[in-house]
Amino acid sequence: MLARVPWLRVGVGVVLSVVALAIPFTSNPSDNLVLTRIFMLAIAAMGLNLLTGYNGQISLGHGAFFGLGAFVSGILVTEHGWYVEATIPVGAIAAALLGVVVGFPALRVKGLYLALLTLGLSVLFPRVIAKLVHGDGGVPLLQPSRSQVASLINGLADDQYQYFICLGIMVVLFVMAYSLINSRAGRAMISVRDQEVAAETVGINVSAVKVTTFALSAAYAGVAGSLSFMVDRVADASNPLAYLQRSIEFLIAVVIGGAATIGGPLLGAAFLVLVQRRFEDTEAMAPALLGAVLILAVYVMPDGIVGGYRRLVVWVRRRLEARGDPPQFEPSPPEPSRPDPSPT
Repeated sequence: MLARVPWLRVGVGVVLSVVALAIPFTSNPSDNLVLTRIFMLAIAAMGLNLLTGYNGQISLGHGAFFGLGAFVSGILVTEHGWYVEATIPVGAIAAALLGVVVGFPALRVKGLYLALLTLGLSVLFPRVIAKLVHGDGGVPLLQPSRSQVASLINGLADDQYQYFICLGIMVVLFVMAYSLINSRAGRAMISVRDQEVAAETVGINVSAVKVTTFALSAAYAGVAGSLSFMVDRVADASNPLAYLQRSIEFLIAVVIGGAATIGGPLLGAAFLVLVQRRFEDTEAMAPALLGAVLILAVYVMPDGIVGGYRRLVVWVRRRLEARGDPPQFEPSPPEPSRPDPSPT
C-alpha cells in the first residue's frame, strides 16, 4: 500500500508549500505585489481555461467579467462600507449571472463568431459602466481609502496579507477545477468539446453544460476582479480598451501555459507578468518587445509550457533508451544427439 503513494510528488508539494509560505516574509513589498498579481491573473486564466481549454468555447469577453467583479467590490466597499473580503463572493455571483446571460446567446454561435460576440462585450462594458458609475469628478473610477483594504491580521503587512489572501483563494479554486475536470461533469465538458453531436447522442445536455461552464468561468474572472480592487485599490473604466486588453492577457496566459491543463494558467500568468515587468521601463517599445517574446514562445512551445515539458520528458526518455546496451541473449544449449535409428 505504501509503495503506491507518490512520495516524490508529496515531497515536492511539501517543499513548494513551505517556500510559498515563507516568500512574503523574505521578499520586499514590490516582489510580493508581483507574485500577488500572478495569482490574480492565474485565477482569471483558469476560468478561461475551463471554458476554452476544456469546453472548447472561445471567449474574448472575460475582461468584462473581471471588471464587473472589481466594480461590485468597489461599490460595496466605498459606498456601503463592506469589508473587501466579504465582497469577493458577491463579485463572483454577479459575474456568474452575467456569464449566464452571455452563455445563452453563445449557444447559437461557435468559433470565431463566439469570439466576436464576447469581444463586443469587452468593448461595451466600459461604456455601460461610465453611464452607471460616477466617482469623484464624474469619472467612472472608484478608489477605496487605505484603511478599507488594509490587513485584518495584526503582524501582517498589507502586501503580506494580500499575498496570502490571493494565494489561498487561488489554491482553493485550482483544487476545485482539478476535482471538476476529473468528475463526471468534467468528462461531459470534454466530450462536448471533442464530439458535440456524439455527446448529445449519449444523453449529455449540451446546452446546460455550455451555459454552466460559461457561468463558472465568469465567476473565476469575477473573483480575480474583486481581488484586483483589493490589491490595486482601484476600479477604473475610463479607458474604453482596458478590459479588452485584460481579455487578451487571460487568453495569452492560457495559450503560453498550456490549454486544457491545470498548471498551465499559473505558469502562463507568471510568464506574462514577469515579461511585462521586464519591459515596463521601455514604455515606447514595450508592446513590440512583448509581442516578439510571445511569438517566440509560441513558436518554440506551440502546446504551451506544460506541453513543452511533457515533450522534453518524452525526448529524454527516448535518448536514454537509445543509449542503453542491447539486451544480451544467452545461446541456447545444444540439443542432445539422438541415436541413429538405422541398423548397425
